[in-house]
Amino acid sequence: MATIVLSAAGAALGASIGGGVLGLSSVAIGRAIGGIVGSAIDQKIMGDGSQAVETGRVDRFRLTSASEGTPISRVWGRMRVGGQIIWASRIREAAQAVDEGAGGGGFGKGVLTSTASASDAVEYHYYQSFALGLCEGEIARVGRVWIDGTEVAQSDLNMRVYTGSEAQGPDPKIEAIEGAGNVPAYRGTAYVVIEELDLTAYGNRIPVFNFEVFRPEQPDQTSEIARGTRAVALIPGTGEYALATTTVHAGDLPGQKVPQNEHTPFGMTDFAVSLDMLDG
Repeated sequence: MATIVLSAAGAALGASIGGGVLGLSSVAIGRAIGGIVGSAIDQKIMGDGSQAVETGRVDRFRLTSASEGTPISRVWGRMRVGGQIIWASRIREAAQAVDEGAGGGGFGKGVLTSTASASDAVEYHYYQSFALGLCEGEIARVGRVWIDGTEVAQSDLNMRVYTGSEAQGPDPKIEAIEGAGNVPAYRGTAYVVIEELDLTAYGNRIPVFNFEVFRPEQPDQTSEIARGTRAVALIPGTGEYALATTTVHAGDLPGQKVPQNEHTPFGMTDFAVSLDMLDG
């Protein structure tokens, strides 16, 4: 409103003065000056315009696979088991403004900025820490990890594994949130703690986790043949590069290289991963 009023007032004032500068009439100059002053007043009173567009923000979360009285699994050898939520932190919300005007005239993805304006979009990301019970301990280790059915590398997760020994202590992350002396150590239960998982890629929910668990025979059980094994014969019967310790690439087209002996997300050859699992 101030822009309209002051533009008209500036034009009237310029008409009363008369004359011109550089080919511009005093009416045009007065209208421009009045419009600039009025626009500044409008912005102070009504702000910069519409609010920034918010994307990815949710107002309700649900935990999956958390229920009372769920039996603790018993595992022998090597088995894939699902994770049961036994503890979860509060959701942490992080907002970041993305300048939609950046990135080549709107064709790019934009750049992150610290403050949001009317031309920005505000992206929300949600992070959560939680503990997943696996099975009765004591296990040797956790091998592969699947999230919603897709295998991921452990190095991509901020994850700690508790084997379920009778001497394990409370997790420091849980203890930092709940307070010292208020956290059980879950002795005798194997579990993992995952810190600050970004839930954005999983529909802002804790996804379904599955773990490959290795559990040898326990001291009070009869020794099994697996622990009595003294040697293993390695026969290259699965391919030309089955026993190669470095990744071998091949491709029919220029620039197309396909690994011939690396089919896991661990960043190692199949032979190296197999030896690591055999040792577990």
